Amino acid sequence: MKIRFCGAAQEVTGSQHLLTVNGKKILLDCGMFQGRRAETRRKNETFEFTPAEVDKLILSHAHIDHSGNIPTLVKRGFDGDIFSTRATVDLCNIMLRDSAHIQEKDAEWLEKKRGEKIEPLYRLEDVEKAMQQFVGLQYLRPFTVLPGVQVTFQDAGHILGSAGVLLEIEEKGKTRRCGFSGDIGRNNLPIIHDPDYLSDVEVLIMESTYGNREHADIENLADELATIVRAVHRRGGKIIVPAFAIGRTQALVYFLHKLWDQNRIPDLPIYVDSPLAVDATGVYRLHPECFDRETHRLFLEDGQDPFGFKRLNYIRDVEDSKKLNEIKTPCMIISASGMAETGRILHHLKNNIGDPRNCVLLIGFMAEHTLGRRLADGAEAVKIFGEIYQRRCEVRQLSGMSAHADRSDLLDFLRRHDPGKLKHIFLVHGELEPMTALAAGIRSLGFQNVYTPKEGEEFEV
Repeated sequence: MKIRFCGAAQEVTGSQHLLTVNGKKILLDCGMFQGRRAETRRKNETFEFTPAEVDKLILSHAHIDHSGNIPTLVKRGFDGDIFSTRATVDLCNIMLRDSAHIQEKDAEWLEKKRGEKIEPLYRLEDVEKAMQQFVGLQYLRPFTVLPGVQVTFQDAGHILGSAGVLLEIEEKGKTRRCGFSGDIGRNNLPIIHDPDYLSDVEVLIMESTYGNREHADIENLADELATIVRAVHRRGGKIIVPAFAIGRTQALVYFLHKLWDQNRIPDLPIYVDSPLAVDATGVYRLHPECFDRETHRLFLEDGQDPFGFKRLNYIRDVEDSKKLNEIKTPCMIISASGMAETGRILHHLKNNIGDPRNCVLLIGFMAEHTLGRRLADGAEAVKIFGEIYQRRCEVRQLSGMSAHADRSDLLDFLRRHDPGKLKHIFLVHGELEPMTALAAGIRSLGFQNVYTPKEGEEFEV
């Protein structure tokens, strides 16, 4: 078996890993690269392989850095099955359509600015064609991908429908168990089940996003969130939250609902301003089988909606979104994109970062070279829509909101394996510094062959 690392290699976005087994090619994830704009276009237009030569695609979950370049893959000739969980199919159906809309609008804007024809990365018809190739499956139900390759999805506990991928591969008369972690979630996160960790594998491709960092205790998260909301409300400010439309938005709404029910936050309006988040929340409601016991106990058993309460307003229409900028009293605006690179959040940041009463609340991972990372790093001036804005507002981070495993979680994941049996560990989906730190920690547990592959690098195992 050969493994070629074609994306999310020594970086966080653009997950793509190509397996060659028995002369056939299986792609794990086909994510969109996100980062510097000039580099983004180039990297998303080109592949480290010929798309038409890929036989099957296995998708770990719906986040755009794992699924977002599937329409381009199909556009370039891939016509095989795309295997994922059923919830992931439903989420991709809305996410990829939204992404196509963004590609088309960006192309129109560039065309007007440059006066030349610009082709979007992909269009809605490419998404519609790709969606016809999806095959939705349940957790813990083994299925055959190709002759000699059986796959089982295990709940990764990251977002709705996220999966770790167990591959049982028969090659040259020998059967081996290989694992792809996808994005590993955390224990005790709200809404979805805790991670069902992969175990007993010989080869492991594993994420390393927070390989050198520990998250704040989830138990204190609600207290910290309530404290921030009360403080900004007292000084008459707004709270602006860049949030991934899938996963982080629903988790934040869940926490706010609990705090509201407990009378721990003041009476201020809360707006979810993202058509994609509105649609994604609808998908969440369709999959209560993915919810944990607490969600059933606190909300579903009493007929309550975990994602709806008195002061919460979902905004779809663009005119209603614009009206939010006219609000002069305290409120919270939750909007996409999560790394503050595209979408309505840019308008809200532009209109609010200059007021010291306001707060930008960061609740997820911010990749290098994104606006979200610059805000997290304390930039005093940032560029939005090509213009420089002075940041006078407060910036706070809730690291406890992260849906990614931290360093301790990742090392615990490895402790479930036997160093004598797990022969090869490949770290992906992480910047080089945390990836290198995690590799050292893994070696200290007794594992020998721990690799941090570069993009395009190939290994035979």
